Amino acid sequence: MREVKAKELSVDVVNLWMKQWLLLTAGTIDECNMMTVAWGSIGCMWQKPFAQIVVRPQRYTRKYVEQSDSFTLCAFPEEYRKDLLTLGTISGRDGDKLSKTGLTLKASRRVIAPSYNEAIFILECRKIYFQDMDPSGFVDKTIQDNYAEKDYHRIYFGEILSVFSE
Repeated sequence: MREVKAKELSVDVVNLWMKQWLLLTAGTIDECNMMTVAWGSIGCMWQKPFAQIVVRPQRYTRKYVEQSDSFTLCAFPEEYRKDLLTLGTISGRDGDKLSKTGLTLKASRRVIAPSYNEAIFILECRKIYFQDMDPSGFVDKTIQDNYAEKDYHRIYFGEILSVFSE
């Protein structure tokens, strides 16, 4: 993988989030949790390149994002789609869900949160901001349909410190 300067990042973000999916990981290489994410954004905020993720309160990964100062977002070749589905539907509370996949952890270069040997795209991010989603801000009232349980996401912004791509 080659490192790309975050300020020179050029990626089809709609495809990345909606079709390819990303694997969010927080914690350390010795103790972490991960979940597949398909909602988020990549851009510029406060003169910093950022990745924005959202995590519902009941997700086990949220504990790790809360306790950590960093997270990674990784994309994979299509052959790992089933693994991403597994990691997005099985909870880490119930055991080592990573062992049910063909993915293997590796140390990241600039953050404590690990990444994956099989990844073809890696964002290493330092958490810089969070806020709970406020449903009173939904201008498009159909967004509320995504929250039958009123389990509104917490929004996290991470400054992109490193980008690695094939």
